[in-house]
Amino acid sequence: MITTPQHAPELRAAARHFGRRRFLTGTAAAAALAFSVNLPATGVASAAELRGRRITENPFTLGVASGDPLPGSVVLWTRLAPKPFETGGGLPPERVLVQWELAHDAGFTQIVKRGIATAHPEYNHSLHVEIGLLASDRVYFYRFRTGDWISPVGRTRTAPAAGTLTSELKIAAVSCQAYHDGYFTAYGHLAKEDVDVVFHLGDYLYEYAVNATGGARNYTDRQLPAVFNRETLTLEDYRLRYALYKSDPDLMAAHAAHPFVVTWDDHETENNYADDIPENGVPPEEFLLRRAAAYRAYWENQPLRAPQQPQGPDMQLYRRLSFGRLAQFDILDTRQYRSDQAYGDGWRPPGPESQDPSRTLTGATQERWLLDGWSASDAVWNVVPQQVVFSERRSNPTAGYTVSMDTWDGYPASRQRVLDGAAAAGVENLMVLTGDVHVGYGLDIKADFRDPASRTVGTEIVATSISSGRDGTDRPPNYDDLTTANPHMRFYNGRRGYVTVALGQESARADFRTVSAVTTPGAPVTTAGSYVTEAGNPGLTPA
Repeated sequence: MITTPQHAPELRAAARHFGRRRFLTGTAAAAALAFSVNLPATGVASAAELRGRRITENPFTLGVASGDPLPGSVVLWTRLAPKPFETGGGLPPERVLVQWELAHDAGFTQIVKRGIATAHPEYNHSLHVEIGLLASDRVYFYRFRTGDWISPVGRTRTAPAAGTLTSELKIAAVSCQAYHDGYFTAYGHLAKEDVDVVFHLGDYLYEYAVNATGGARNYTDRQLPAVFNRETLTLEDYRLRYALYKSDPDLMAAHAAHPFVVTWDDHETENNYADDIPENGVPPEEFLLRRAAAYRAYWENQPLRAPQQPQGPDMQLYRRLSFGRLAQFDILDTRQYRSDQAYGDGWRPPGPESQDPSRTLTGATQERWLLDGWSASDAVWNVVPQQVVFSERRSNPTAGYTVSMDTWDGYPASRQRVLDGAAAAGVENLMVLTGDVHVGYGLDIKADFRDPASRTVGTEIVATSISSGRDGTDRPPNYDDLTTANPHMRFYNGRRGYVTVALGQESARADFRTVSAVTTPGAPVTTAGSYVTEAGNPGLTPA
């Protein structure tokens, strides 16, 4: 029998006591529901120390990671979990001192910096070590140590200095990695790619149950614990689910090889939620508790900096990274602040409800932040890593077409404000990076999608899934309908994989990298398509 976990009664009672407005603004509500009672204490009240030499099994089972590179700084991550599929990772509720080292070489003969950080039980023994005063545009290697245990070695790099115009920056984009849909084979290939940074565009995990044989992985050599065979609801549920996902060797290899810049979509919390509105009709206070748990676990398990640490059900994930004057990245969160999906969600004909000018996908504050950032940008490429398809995507070429209410098509006024803002700021080389839809697209962003002859104002690169949707196919059943109905769609492929984009001073090249199968391990990687867009002349052409 599968039991449904419940939130602690005192937290549920507190949630009912505070309305949404007070929840977001009131200190008492934040204290009740932000798990601020579960933050590391200081002095005599702090947790006892567990000395590393008392840890008898490898605590670095979930690997290492780095992220959010700045010109002189990196953030390093690991989490201590000798028994990752157990509550607390197999460690007692005691703090652990962990040494870290940063070096110029993988053999650590040229140590640049070293220090000691504390893995607190309140943060599930995760570490976020922010190291500053480093050289810009430089590769570094890092590792952690506690007791006699040494972590795998990770490789990271800092961003170019402000004002520097480098010749090229090579990035990768990934999304949607449902563990139960197949192996993370694409990550094993990505780990070997020569890229500077990886952008994860959402659905790092899924809330859905994973059975004992790992779903489509169909394990014959192991059985997963029953705790995974239920939907995630509580903080402990999400923590354990991250342990399952991050135990995948291909994912660990990709994190160790490249710094990641992450943003979420819906499944890190719940499918197709919108702001504080859940997919299903549970009471709002119940969903806010779930969102708080999901956001906390997300931060604990990602290489994120201190400003991204959540406060209850709120977390500012949108942020800006610059790589000299070559590229500015405005990372969006299109899930936490959006209006509810029109017409009950799904694919629907556009109409007055979806076209209401007050509707927003980003929220007013994030929208203004994006447009202001463009006004101040001097980058050659202004890149927007985000979650859901930005360009119009009609279901078929007939008058009775539908569009997805969960994407920017369900919020056309919000999209138009963004495009108007880009035009007003003089953004010439707009590139949108997208995930979510489990296929690869290359799209020209049009000034007016109703007129195929209208000006092309940017490029959208949609990364297919790592595993979600299982094996897929090169030419999905709706290929003819979509490509005919959307002449701005230059590429469409339904296999699993990732995309790499080489940004140069004169042009950008996108390579859609795919694997033939994910339901069996070890599939080779191929390039399904390569496209180029010229600086100052947006629009995709085959390479």
